[in-house]
Amino acid sequence: MSDRLTVFKTYKLYVGGKFPRSESGRVYEVTDSKGKWLANAPLSSRKDARDAVVAARKAFGGWSGATAYNRGQVLYRVAEMLEGRRDQFTREVADAEGLSKSKAAAVVDATIDRWVWYAGWTDKIAQVVGGGNPVAGPFFNLSSPEPTGVVAVLAPQESSFLGLVSVLAPVIATGNTAIVVASENAPLPALSLAEVLATSDVPGGVVNVLSGRTAEIATPLASHQDVNAIDLAGADEALAKELEIAAADNLKRVLRPQPVDYAETPGIDRLTAFLETKTVWHPTGSLGASGSSY
Repeated sequence: MSDRLTVFKTYKLYVGGKFPRSESGRVYEVTDSKGKWLANAPLSSRKDARDAVVAARKAFGGWSGATAYNRGQVLYRVAEMLEGRRDQFTREVADAEGLSKSKAAAVVDATIDRWVWYAGWTDKIAQVVGGGNPVAGPFFNLSSPEPTGVVAVLAPQESSFLGLVSVLAPVIATGNTAIVVASENAPLPALSLAEVLATSDVPGGVVNVLSGRTAEIATPLASHQDVNAIDLAGADEALAKELEIAAADNLKRVLRPQPVDYAETPGIDRLTAFLETKTVWHPTGSLGASGSSY
């Protein structure tokens, strides 16, 4: 019996619920920690970044308008799908980050747990950061959180899977849509995550995944007038400063890069980073000695 040829995987971008190649036709070699070739990944262009913004904006209305409970169900479904592909992601994380199989498996388990963590927060964050405000007058005064909009997310460079999920999940959990720029040297776990998202219940366009040179993709996203916020987790100091200046043009929210131990249980900082607060006043009616007449 002759030896069969291995079927190599073709990695593609994930934009608007579809898997296109880069419009430029470019690819770049992805290698493991020892320099061994793993795959050719798409080298995204500025046009790919603009297409991803259009897809994210189109999906924003439906996703932000869904109930928080429904978003939690969708995120939990992603965790279920990740659990079913645990072995695949263990191999990819081991190759991407130079880890042993056991350590890579622990990273994948932590990543799945991180999805479940944020799935549980979708219908609870409003009670933490919103609620009724005491006022001196015959009014109801209620504050409630709303998503900021389209968020560009530069995934951490070193933590290709756990770090990626730790910055992506809180963005979509609160009703935003995202354009993810995968780790430049280790993009394969992110591109495979896109396949999980596509076969889960996440609507197309809610998450868009681009691979390539971080600076090349992030620059047009930071200056794009229809991007509302940007997470600079995967930018070095020089690039972060450049992107902050570009983001100021339309007053984007900017989450600056900071040292993070992604293995630690997260707080709610990233959940609240891309939320706006809407406050509503409503009269209760006249308040007399006999009580409210409302």
